[in-house]
Amino acid sequence: MGKPTGFMDYKREVSGDIPPKERIKNFREFHEHLPMERQQLQGARCMECGVPFCQSGMTIGGMTSGCPLHNLVPEWNDLVYTGNWEQAYHRLVKTNSFPEFTSRVCPALCEAACTCGLNGEPVATKENEYAIIENAYEKGYAQPKPPTVRTGKTVAVVGSGPAGLAAADQLNKRGHSVTVFERSDRIGGLLMYGIPNMKLEKQIVERKIRVMEAEGVTFVTGADVGKEIKADKLLKDFDRVILACGASNPRDLSVPGRDAKGIYFAVDFLKANTKSLLDSDFKDGKSVNVRDKNVVIIGGGDTGNDCVGTSIRHGCKSVTQIEMMPKAPDKRAENNPWPQWPKVCKTDYGQEEAIALFGCDPRIYESTVKEFVKDKNGNLKAVKIVKLCWEKDEAGGRMAMKEVEGSEQSLPAEIVLIAAGFLGSQKYVTDAFKVAVNQRTNVDTAPGGYETSVKNVFTAGDMHRGQSLVVWAIREGREAARTVDESLMGYTNLMVQ
Repeated sequence: MGKPTGFMDYKREVSGDIPPKERIKNFREFHEHLPMERQQLQGARCMECGVPFCQSGMTIGGMTSGCPLHNLVPEWNDLVYTGNWEQAYHRLVKTNSFPEFTSRVCPALCEAACTCGLNGEPVATKENEYAIIENAYEKGYAQPKPPTVRTGKTVAVVGSGPAGLAAADQLNKRGHSVTVFERSDRIGGLLMYGIPNMKLEKQIVERKIRVMEAEGVTFVTGADVGKEIKADKLLKDFDRVILACGASNPRDLSVPGRDAKGIYFAVDFLKANTKSLLDSDFKDGKSVNVRDKNVVIIGGGDTGNDCVGTSIRHGCKSVTQIEMMPKAPDKRAENNPWPQWPKVCKTDYGQEEAIALFGCDPRIYESTVKEFVKDKNGNLKAVKIVKLCWEKDEAGGRMAMKEVEGSEQSLPAEIVLIAAGFLGSQKYVTDAFKVAVNQRTNVDTAPGGYETSVKNVFTAGDMHRGQSLVVWAIREGREAARTVDESLMGYTNLMVQ
């Protein structure tokens, strides 16, 4: 433990943000990180608890508490404080394949479970993680380290999101020859096209891909397995196959006027935006044009917030975010005690920017869409919404959402972005491999397992567990890799936690 009284001697300090009206002028990351000396003091705040909930990754009250990767948080916080940055890096990557991603996009489950947060401010663990990995790249600690011995075994990974990349990284380190197939034109999956640039700049993804390539992983883009590339060919050419294609079916809305022109799924909107940015800096005109238009976003989660921030950067006239659920409390409720994940209202970067630009929070709570209104040419011109309330179902005794009579209102809208989540794996992939799926259309396995109903075919990530966090996808990829390694070699020395 670096300093026993550090949590009392030093206040929590995190990176500052470029002001909203300034940062919306571009698609760059906007956090201004602390200098090394001040970051080390944040490491001193870690108490090295006897029971470190930060690294537990337990399910409490139906929610994850602590890091699903079981990161060795107290260890590398202490190493940050003492200035042993190289050792901190080695302890960090022992459990986390991609700290350069999680330190940017993870909601910091570790901090929510930090003991310091029980009666004060949690340790700035996510910022410490960022400092460790970026320092490692700067100093050369994160340079490629190819395996010295190859096993002669081959593995195909279908999908290059965080789960697929984590599995590929682990199996390659073990000495297996790994080929990753990606149907898009760039490697990264969700990391490349699902998360906008201001949260995760794409050169960060490409930097890690170059390291993995130098370590021996083969990447194939434009490879749509199940269509252009047949499942039988992969099963013939490779000893094992891992399906990590994500939860790729966006949830739709079945309301009158759904066929109006101007309605897009959020994932398509975000992908088109990032691809146009990377291909031509928007000069090709292939992103969805929202300039000077009223934008309505259906969905109050992270993806909806990303759509808010992206629409603002493109110069929308207005932006509104529709959320079915009631507004969460500003502080923890009594029935939501630490170390449970705090179910409190979060105002994210996109909402902050909307408030700064338009003067109000873009979110409308406890509402749903009744109709999309079209003009005579079939173009969207408005969205009719209605308020919702919770009532007990007399038949079943369960709480259900009911429409509030007389609460309808019309919102002007030329663009609607549907960010209502995802429903599971894509049928053409699961059909191609003939793997069993469950009622949620996720690939079915034994509880806690990763082997599918088809011999030598495994699965991981959102395709397996359903839509979730990047950190959970990494854990799934690492665990699947361990299972595959054991099936190939009869034992495994790959570490999961």
